[in-house]
Amino acid sequence: MPSDAEKDPADSFIVRLVTNPVTTWLIRKIAAPLDPYVYKATNGRFSTMGPGSETMVTITMTGRKTGKPRSVHLACVPDGEDILLVASAMGQQKHPGWRFNLEANADCEVQTKGESYRARARVLSDDEKGEVWDKMHEHIPMIFVYEKRTNRNIRVFRISRVESGS
Repeated sequence: MPSDAEKDPADSFIVRLVTNPVTTWLIRKIAAPLDPYVYKATNGRFSTMGPGSETMVTITMTGRKTGKPRSVHLACVPDGEDILLVASAMGQQKHPGWRFNLEANADCEVQTKGESYRARARVLSDDEKGEVWDKMHEHIPMIFVYEKRTNRNIRVFRISRVESGS
């Protein structure tokens, strides 16, 4: 029997549950569109999956084509004063739309559990991504599965708080 250190993180029950095709479809089609509204309305106390968590945020950004506010609920990884977001799109072959929105306009609003603040996003270079990738795997083990589903370069964003006047 393999030791805990030898076990594949992608084999854990929760990772298998969250990444199976049915759950992936439910998250993409039902939870994802509703979560930003539920999370904001409850100040981060709840999402469609239950109680809010410090590892989840709702990011509201400006749509690059429409100029309208667009919100997405995502897993995040704390990194000092910042948070990191992975543009995995659950392993789809195409990049998530929110990635292009943040690249076009880096200013955004972050809703965390109990707090909302203005922030600025920056896509990490491949070298910078390499420095935090193990941390991303540790906090979001589903990434192991998402990497197997796609051959595209999954981008990572650093979200940094900005002062209200900047």
